[in-house]
Amino acid sequence: MEGPYTQKTVGFLARIADHLYPAPSDTKTQRKKQGTIAPPVAGFWAHGKVRMLIGYIRVSKSDGSQVLDLQRDTLCEAGVAPSRMYEDLASGHKDDRPGLAACLKALQPGNTLVVWSLDRLGRDLKHLVGLIDTLNQQQVGLKVLAGAGAQIDTTTTHGRLVLGIFAALAEFEAALIRERTQAGLRAARARGRHGGRPRKITAITLKMAMTAMAEAGSQAKEVAFRLGITTSTLYSYVNGDGSLKAIGQRLRDNNKAG
Repeated sequence: MEGPYTQKTVGFLARIADHLYPAPSDTKTQRKKQGTIAPPVAGFWAHGKVRMLIGYIRVSKSDGSQVLDLQRDTLCEAGVAPSRMYEDLASGHKDDRPGLAACLKALQPGNTLVVWSLDRLGRDLKHLVGLIDTLNQQQVGLKVLAGAGAQIDTTTTHGRLVLGIFAALAEFEAALIRERTQAGLRAARARGRHGGRPRKITAITLKMAMTAMAEAGSQAKEVAFRLGITTSTLYSYVNGDGSLKAIGQRLRDNNKAG
């Protein structure tokens, strides 16, 4: 596209570029000036803030069979400084990843988190979308360099669109899980099964607990050990004198009714 307005715009941008990045000079004074206005390493200015690139890399095994070299080199080529890379040698399914925790703590508004691929970052789709949403709330961008999420760059309009699709899929998945769970519970109730955790104590064990606790000098810890339950479970069903508590009474009543 050509025209007077286009030429004026190009000229204006050229003057700005000349001011920010002047041509190399052989004079010592000019070289010193250029050094003072050089763009920051691993970042760029946006909306008055330096958009620093922070990297995160991970492999699943720490026995030496997997290395971080490929991911580290790729992030370096993308402009991430080695000193601003955080790493983990752990499975993505683990909640405790100190490298990721330190990385998230270091991120500031205006920064961009750079990863090699999406599976390096999140455990599953739900965790990943939640993490990206947290980054978005903190005004932190996300850029994926390879893999299935290579087109995701939340600092761009297209990247935010892709993120919205991921969020919709996660919400749809969660809704399906809820519907299937409710349908399964209704079907189980129709067949007389009410689900829930199995009881920690049976009617026979309850009767033995009542008898043992009613004996003079009985110790709850010893009684619980002999019955194969914990002291807290014992006291949930019976009192110190062997009498029943409400939950113990319900268990005995249900056993009689059955």
